[in-house]
This record gives sequence, C-alpha cells and structure tokens, in this order.
Amino acid sequence: MQLPEIPEPFKDGRHVWFRTGPHSQLHIIQGAAKVEEHDKNTHLAFSVKDLKVFTQHLDAANVRYGGWKGEEKQTTPRPDGVKQVYLQDPDNFWIEVNNDPF
Repeated sequence: MQLPEIPEPFKDGRHVWFRTGPHSQLHIIQGAAKVEEHDKNTHLAFSVKDLKVFTQHLDAANVRYGGWKGEEKQTTPRPDGVKQVYLQDPDNFWIEVNNDPF
C-alpha cells in the first residue's frame, strides 16, 4: 500500500505500524489463529491521486486485484465517476483503493 512505516512501542517482531493520515495509524499484528473469508462489504478504503499508477504498482508486485464483482485487474465505476479496485490482505480482509479527489 506504500504507507510510511512508523515506530511501534512493542518491538516484538509481531507489530508493524503505518501512518495513514496526519493523526491516523494502521496497526498490523501477526498471529491470526487461522485465515478466514471476509465479506467484501466490510472493507477499509484508501484514495490515491492516480489509480492507474497504483494498479501498475500492484502489477509489479504481483498483487491480485479487481472490480467489485471480482473481475481481475478491472476497476468498478461508482455512480459519481470515481473508480475503485479491491484487493485482500494476507488474512483475506478486503481493501478498496479509489481515485476519489474528496
């Protein structure tokens, strides 16, 4: 996701913290008991300035992504014209990335 990594207090090798905004952080913790499927309706969303540049980054990293209905390497347009793609983290949680200019 190209988020900047920030220091974390645990220093146990299981936690990674990322900056998501001026006063926001995302904490990633290893150690899930098992990987499960998750409903796509429950997802975390990020906006990027250039969705094409972002999807090129995903392609270079061999990360699978696609539209809402699962169409590989496709975008889904919202009614307001914003384009979206969806991908999953290693624990199968859904992430939306869009080009919403706010």
